[in-house]
Amino acid sequence: MLNQTKILTSSLLPAYRQNISEEFLIRFQKLEESELSIDTFSYYTSVSVVFSSKIEGENIELDSYVKHKRFGIEFLPDYTLKIDDLYAAYQFAKSADYDKTNIEKAHKILTKHILPPKKQGLERKSNMYVTTDDGRIEYVAPLPSKVNAEMNKFYADLESLISADLSIQEVFYYASLLHLVFVKIHPFDDGNGRTSRLIEKWFLGKKLGEKAWLIQSEKNYYLNHQTYYKNIRMLGLEYELLDYSNALPFLAMLPESLAINEK
Repeated sequence: MLNQTKILTSSLLPAYRQNISEEFLIRFQKLEESELSIDTFSYYTSVSVVFSSKIEGENIELDSYVKHKRFGIEFLPDYTLKIDDLYAAYQFAKSADYDKTNIEKAHKILTKHILPPKKQGLERKSNMYVTTDDGRIEYVAPLPSKVNAEMNKFYADLESLISADLSIQEVFYYASLLHLVFVKIHPFDDGNGRTSRLIEKWFLGKKLGEKAWLIQSEKNYYLNHQTYYKNIRMLGLEYELLDYSNALPFLAMLPESLAINEK
């Protein structure tokens, strides 16, 4: 039984459940590891980190990265460094406890070549805005003075969720919601998008087992990145005025990712 949450809403669960068909459950049960994977290399982790990085504008191709990780083919360091860091963060998450300390450690790992050490794994001290390509502000994150309080609520809810007995539909629902709430708090100076997508997958893995790490959610978000960002923006312009009643289109994207594995 899930205790009362502090920041994650359960109000959309009834409508969310209605959108989850039996086909969704069958697709999850059919997930299998790729034949390319070996003890020292996970193909689907490579899919996750490549497409999560591409969402952030990194110039990386899956085929090249698989050759780099699986077969040891060398590329220029700048081509693979940030993606290697994200791969290491995913590998760390697969065996680490899912809590505040390790989320901050994962952020430190994945921003090794993005942020200076003094900002890795540490909450931001500056104002944060999300802007469009032409410089217009499309989202205003909470003030630095409010970040810690909001993240404390986030981690309190996370602790409750980890110990709760949830159905598979509820697991997918709250995984997406953790992703969305985290990216709206935007607690770090950079790497928030990468971390939020890892947080989503991490929760799925903790609640549903190793099979959850095979879901190509990051690839789905990249292939539909305009819809992905549109659905994130639907909540509103400013953190204090966010309307999570508009979150259902975003929450629906994660189960839709299961169809990617069949292509």
